[in-house]
Amino acid sequence: MGSGQVTSSVSSELKGKHVTVAGLGVSGVPAAKVLHGLGAIVTAVNDGADERAQAQAAELEALGITVRLGDGDTLPEGTELIVTAPGWKPDKPLFAAAERAGVPVWGDVELAWRLRGPDAAPWLAVTGTNGKTTTVQMLASILKAAGLRTAAVGNIGVSLLDAVLGEEQYDVLAVELSSYQLHWAPSLRAHSAAVLNLAPDHLDWHGSMEAYAADKGRIYEGNRVACVYNAADKATEDLVRAADVEEGCRAVGFTLGTPAPSQLGVVEGILVDRAFVENRQKNAQELAEVADVDPPAPHNIANALAAAALARAYGVPAKAVRDGLRAFTPDAHRIAHVADVDGVTYVDDSKATNTHAAQASLAAYESIVWIAGGLAKGATFDELVTKSAPRLRGAVLIGADRALIREALARHAPEVPVVDLDRTDTGAMRAAVQEARRLARTGDTVLLAPACASMDMFANYNKRGDAFADAVRELGSVDG
Repeated sequence: MGSGQVTSSVSSELKGKHVTVAGLGVSGVPAAKVLHGLGAIVTAVNDGADERAQAQAAELEALGITVRLGDGDTLPEGTELIVTAPGWKPDKPLFAAAERAGVPVWGDVELAWRLRGPDAAPWLAVTGTNGKTTTVQMLASILKAAGLRTAAVGNIGVSLLDAVLGEEQYDVLAVELSSYQLHWAPSLRAHSAAVLNLAPDHLDWHGSMEAYAADKGRIYEGNRVACVYNAADKATEDLVRAADVEEGCRAVGFTLGTPAPSQLGVVEGILVDRAFVENRQKNAQELAEVADVDPPAPHNIANALAAAALARAYGVPAKAVRDGLRAFTPDAHRIAHVADVDGVTYVDDSKATNTHAAQASLAAYESIVWIAGGLAKGATFDELVTKSAPRLRGAVLIGADRALIREALARHAPEVPVVDLDRTDTGAMRAAVQEARRLARTGDTVLLAPACASMDMFANYNKRGDAFADAVRELGSVDG
């Protein structure tokens, strides 16, 4: 990959151009610096003017970049291009003004894609409602096991701009992309891509499920080798069918069952490939054992199969799949075992911030005391409760929108005992864990899988998970 090299056409196109960067934060500040460095005349605008924004503004102004805080709606005069933070909604007045003026809007991913050098590393891209980060990390681990220079980048927290323009040389990049990022990245063309699953999420941003799915589906546009889909989720296959791909690009499914030709799947505890093998009508290649996947919960095995499919699309040998999966360690707060206390297992899946993720988590255990609640983000809980009811020993509800879950439980699982905790102080999670302990029996799992965002009570899902783990450890220390 051309370290620090950009294509001269894009570089010259941006030089002297009046570019407005919409939003500061983790993507806006690097974008403003990169554009300024390329000779663009940059104005950064931001809705808020809090202490953090003021510090970021001072940093940019010291470089000679104009910053306008407290007004992200008005299009600066003379703007020829907008580069937006991914979280800014498409219906903002700024973008309506840009459309009227014929001004294009790029996201930071679009900017990174256009700034790639002539010998740039191809992108293996992953999106989906749940499992993106884990899948991308598994993929990077597999690629590294194959001896390739790679990194997990994108929505995972590592800037694509840094990856594209930095000094590090890469053979291939494992790229996590959110629906927001894909919305603002019209020219992105991945080597191969996967949509892991689709469930209602961020509908307040996209406006409808159809718009959300369409943005996810953009990841398949122009794929060269493989469009990887979830055989258990027809909507992902529909997106492949609708995509305009390069000649010869294949649809490759993954399934937790026995794979058909052109699929990866599971046979008697073995992950197998019937897509990237000679004579796939008759042959299958063993890749790894289910036991090589940590943790071996069903939805995580699906993540591993998707990662393996993308790696195999890039030509990675089977041994590297096994070695990469064995080397992979999941992030904190993803179905993480915290402790066993009095014969009860306590599991932290604070990362289950929507109903789809919570459903996958609940499906991994037989008898559960469920700790749930927080900010629902427009979600409904009837389907989740209906599917999970047979596994529920009890439920402890916390957070701003807990009534929505309580009402769904009353409708679809009236026999399940429910504790409704009407408190948001720092001791609320401790109280929730104590109530869950009271409901649990030997052999049960107390599972924090909130199905909601955390920001009503906690800074983020990590802090929520930490509070749960601390409360569980207190139980153990009280016992012993």
